[in-house]
Amino acid sequence: MRKHSDSALVARTDPHGYAQGSPAPGSPALLVLCAAHFMDAIDLSDVGVALPAIQRDLGMASGSLQWVVSAYALGYGGFLLLGGRVADLFGRRRAFLTAVAVFGVVSVLGALAPTGGLLVAARLVKGMAAGFLAPAALSLITTGWPEGPRRGRALGWYATAGACGFVGGLVLGGVLTEASWRLVLALPVPIAVAALLAGLRLLPADSRGGAREKLDVPGALTATGALVLLVYALTRAPSHGWLSPGTLVLLCAAVCLLVLFLRVEARAHRPLVPLSFLTRRASAGANLTIFAMWGAYTSFAFLATLYLQNVLGWTPLQTAGAFVPLGLVNGALAPFAGRIAARLGTRRVIAAGMLLLALSYALFFRIGPGSPFLTVILPVMAVNGIGTAATFPALNMSAVADVPDRDQGLAGALLNTFMQIGGAVVLALVTAVVDAGQRTHPGDPLAGYGPGTAVIVATVLAGLGATVLIRHRPGGRAR
Repeated sequence: MRKHSDSALVARTDPHGYAQGSPAPGSPALLVLCAAHFMDAIDLSDVGVALPAIQRDLGMASGSLQWVVSAYALGYGGFLLLGGRVADLFGRRRAFLTAVAVFGVVSVLGALAPTGGLLVAARLVKGMAAGFLAPAALSLITTGWPEGPRRGRALGWYATAGACGFVGGLVLGGVLTEASWRLVLALPVPIAVAALLAGLRLLPADSRGGAREKLDVPGALTATGALVLLVYALTRAPSHGWLSPGTLVLLCAAVCLLVLFLRVEARAHRPLVPLSFLTRRASAGANLTIFAMWGAYTSFAFLATLYLQNVLGWTPLQTAGAFVPLGLVNGALAPFAGRIAARLGTRRVIAAGMLLLALSYALFFRIGPGSPFLTVILPVMAVNGIGTAATFPALNMSAVADVPDRDQGLAGALLNTFMQIGGAVVLALVTAVVDAGQRTHPGDPLAGYGPGTAVIVATVLAGLGATVLIRHRPGGRAR
């Protein structure tokens, strides 16, 4: 049987009976999508290192400073579902290039912001742009590369770009902050320009065939409103209190909008999110697993940063360097993990990855007031990198397997939404546990770290349990 290259013709028929046939994009097109993911990941990690310098320069209060990070998460998590459906209905290439352009422009505005308020506003708009960019980029991969080893390889490289961007953002953020925090905010700009110019030439044109469906406006408004309120409530709860009137009102409003959204979708002729998406076993399993996986990682990164700086006395740049082995291991293994998942089955690879992640966090129990890097911290980072490399590409493959091409953006958006909400929920829980431990034992430098780590391990094991929802057809494809 003759093998096809990435530029070969890919022909298939989706479950709704629509014939699909188009040339699969080549490696240069994949590089464009990976560059955008790299840019997004850099922006998620580099700002944290620059926060003290931003606070001094702009005179921001501590309560306002957190919104430099939280505003991005608010826009990102709140607009993912809408972004995914817009990409499906109005063109993935168009949505991707527009989002990259907005991301680059707002990065410039944020770097030039004269006040903290304008900087927070720029971060909010940038997060919204990322909410459109992420599902468009992922769906361009899942519709352009056929299901199986080739898609697994493409998603593996995509995951590698994200891992390298996240770690690179930590390191570059530390280096550039020494000169000016504004350089940190401007870091995504050249990448955005390069991705935009290359994408105009290399990404396949959007299909013009068939009648364009209308956007479910009531569904979009209720879904986006519910997600924005939920992320906002989760973000402010640690500082304002989980039982404060403001937090409770926001959570109740988010739940009410979510219930209204489900009623709207049940009656809509062309819903924003077909309810079958929420009950499909493979998608539900992947979404719940990535909720636990990313929630655990976000909390671990928070806990490890506190430990390295507050207990061991490391500088921000040294702390960023501690995460480099995690990114290097993840980046080296992720492309192979995607192909292995395509051959052995996504559930097996996801389960193995989650077990490795649980082991890495359990190794964090070994920390002490003067733990050496080589024997205590490095094993945690290395094992975590292996687990992340195994899990992330396979979760992306599972979430979109057997989903018709016209809904690929939505499937990717749902996965990213669960990922962002998981990060906010688990981090808030771990923060509360650590704060309680430090109040109970104020003289102990490691107070709260043990219980916080236990919550992280338990979260990963719960995510491992969710993998039972992922079934496989012969050949290892999720269903």
